[in-house]
Amino acid sequence: MIDIEFVRSRFIKHFDGKTGNVYTSPGRINLIGEHTDYNGGFVFPGAVDKGITAEMRANGTEDTVMAYAIDLKDRVDFKLSDPAGPKASWARYIYGIAKEFQKLGVPVKGFNIAFAGDVPLGAGMSSSAAMESCFACGLNDIFGDNKVSQWDMALAGQATEHNYCGVNCGIMDQFASVFGKAGCLMRLDCRSREFEYFPFKPDGYRLVLLDSVVKHQLAGSPYNDRRNSCENVVKHIAAKHPEGQFETLRDCTWEQLEEVKDEVGTEDYMRAKFVLGEKDRVLAVCDALNEGDYEKVGEMMYKTHEGLSKDYEVSCEELDYLNDIARECEVTGSRIMGGGFGGCTINLVRNDLYKNFIATAKKKFNEKYGHEPKVYDVVIGDGSRRLC
Repeated sequence: MIDIEFVRSRFIKHFDGKTGNVYTSPGRINLIGEHTDYNGGFVFPGAVDKGITAEMRANGTEDTVMAYAIDLKDRVDFKLSDPAGPKASWARYIYGIAKEFQKLGVPVKGFNIAFAGDVPLGAGMSSSAAMESCFACGLNDIFGDNKVSQWDMALAGQATEHNYCGVNCGIMDQFASVFGKAGCLMRLDCRSREFEYFPFKPDGYRLVLLDSVVKHQLAGSPYNDRRNSCENVVKHIAAKHPEGQFETLRDCTWEQLEEVKDEVGTEDYMRAKFVLGEKDRVLAVCDALNEGDYEKVGEMMYKTHEGLSKDYEVSCEELDYLNDIARECEVTGSRIMGGGFGGCTINLVRNDLYKNFIATAKKKFNEKYGHEPKVYDVVIGDGSRRLC
């Protein structure tokens, strides 16, 4: 977590010398449940001990926001009444959350804010959701008398992405940042929004991310292509079963998928096959965690990676290589984390194998690609909260 006094010193320096309240919200990992959110399925995220920390205070103006991004050394002032909002991409997160809170009836007026973060950028830990949740936590406390629910805070973050930042994301990232609980992962049903905490205290194991520091830019819209494949399969199944209700692949069975296999084509079939398998794997991981069976958890992680690589085709050579190294080092579980085409693998490693795995991964990856992967140990932490 970012040092409070570091943030406070910048807040005092760049504004009027007065202090405010300090808030923090975390980034997140996702143990299993990839590309399932927009298919109405389950995800299994947890908040981490890295995030965004902000100092905020009402400044007495009607609608002027004075914002300072500490890490970027950039200050932007803007008015909430300006329909265009600020141009700086980072400031649009602040503007968006404030506007969404106003839609909820919160009387947001002018305020000062300075913030910094220690969420690794580009590693798939969702620094943007951490920002949204942190700013929402502060505005709820300062202007909303803390009456805005946790779900409405998360939804305001998602709406900010949709309406002000041009990202049509699901709800998992904001949910995890707001609802996180130290020592627990969360199974979220993306269709009903029901969720459950699962204790995650793997005695003898640890979670670690290996960041490939690679991001492949692909032609076209690979995310949208896969979403369209899933929706096409649902459409064909619904046509065969007019008596049923089919909104997403969550509503479909393996038998129904096989019925339309020849109609939808190989590629769409493979995409849907992964999603149905991932739904089953998330539920299997829930049972395994309840039984303390971390070897089973790891087995499901490897199967998810294989599906993401071969069926959903969102992996890349570098991530597959990190997964191969994990197998060679007898790591319990390893898979791509995030949308794919670069970024991280998440690894469940026995403590006695950890040092050798990290050393081997760094050495072999560097020999093959000319740089070492970055290593981030995962500590499951609490969600959005006021610090002081």
